[in-house]
Amino acid sequence: MRRRLLAAAVIVAAAVACAHPAEADPAQATIVSANPVDWTPHVLDGTVWSMAVVGDTVVVGGAFTKVADSGRKNTYARKNIFAFGLADGQIRPFAPDVDGAVYALAPGTEGTVYAGGAFKSVNGADQRGLARISLSGQRVTSFGAKINWGDVRALATRGTFLYAGGTFSAISGVNRAALARMNATTGAVDTGFDARLTAPGLSRTRVEHFDISPDGRRLVAVGALLKSGSYDRTQIAMFDVSGAAAALTSWYTDAYKPACMKGFDTYLRQVKFSPDGSYFVVAATGRASSPDRLCDSAARFEAGGTGRHNPTWVQRTGGDSLYAVAVTGSAVYLGGHQRYFDNPYGTDAKGPGPGAVSRPGIGAVSPTTGRALSWNPTRARGVGVRVFQVVPHGLLVGSDTDELGHEYHGRVGMFPL
Repeated sequence: MRRRLLAAAVIVAAAVACAHPAEADPAQATIVSANPVDWTPHVLDGTVWSMAVVGDTVVVGGAFTKVADSGRKNTYARKNIFAFGLADGQIRPFAPDVDGAVYALAPGTEGTVYAGGAFKSVNGADQRGLARISLSGQRVTSFGAKINWGDVRALATRGTFLYAGGTFSAISGVNRAALARMNATTGAVDTGFDARLTAPGLSRTRVEHFDISPDGRRLVAVGALLKSGSYDRTQIAMFDVSGAAAALTSWYTDAYKPACMKGFDTYLRQVKFSPDGSYFVVAATGRASSPDRLCDSAARFEAGGTGRHNPTWVQRTGGDSLYAVAVTGSAVYLGGHQRYFDNPYGTDAKGPGPGAVSRPGIGAVSPTTGRALSWNPTRARGVGVRVFQVVPHGLLVGSDTDELGHEYHGRVGMFPL
């Protein structure tokens, strides 16, 4: 018990020290344990889509209605969003009324969190797709941003700015296709910042996910996008966001031009920078197994340089989707509903190919080679992991299933260092 309390105190101190909005997955010198902690709470239905850490509080978003404490002795009504203690897993009173799924969260200052998703109201007030909420559960009324339709799928805070990506085409009456930057206090759209994303021939332009480099200068967006202004950028684009505009860089790749299964307007799902910002990793679905395409794969790209880039390495599952990625320097964690890693010649129908290793639902690969590491906690596969959240002393996981590391963990779990 004493050891647990000491560890909890260390985690809280580290979290409070990082209370300002986080800038990237923090570096970790070692790989996390394959044995999850026993004290995280449980989400009893639906899917966990997002997480954010504000001080010593973990805010969890998704599409769900009930949560329980770690021992499953007490059940609480929590619709689409709830919070628990980072050090002890205790469910917090935080219970705002959000009437739709919360797909994205980002930490704010002064004990607040930004939420994005498919909701239309918060605590009964009109607040479509975007909101700022205090950890007491109150909507911050001074933040007035609202999307016109669609949803918000990714959020990030950097300094005085809030970035949002999704399927919207305007925020607060200002036309912005799928990506926007706002004043983090008021929600006012930065009128000088326009990525000019389009997707000619697709049903709509969509930013599925984005990440910002640790120095705050570069933003990589992935999704249903084909152009930025007059320049071709198929499914992935990099911008210089250090100034007043969203300046498209010359960095590009043609790696995602080949099609996967018919009907996918994008098969890219998440992108994360490394802690030093020198590279990033993209997780993809696609429902197709091919050693010459990046369907159902993770791929590392170097962030520096100009012009065309090919992947440094590719990790292929053999036909099963990857949805989430975390990059800590010591490992690249990947989650989805995959059965195998190192499986370029296998398929989901015919089974593993030569050299494939079993990694059901979750696994880790080498940042240098992309090959599977020995870390293999396993999870019930379901649809897949939707979010990783790196914290000072571990790795939080959010998904749609209730078995993690051969133990019951309802849609939320944490692997400690």
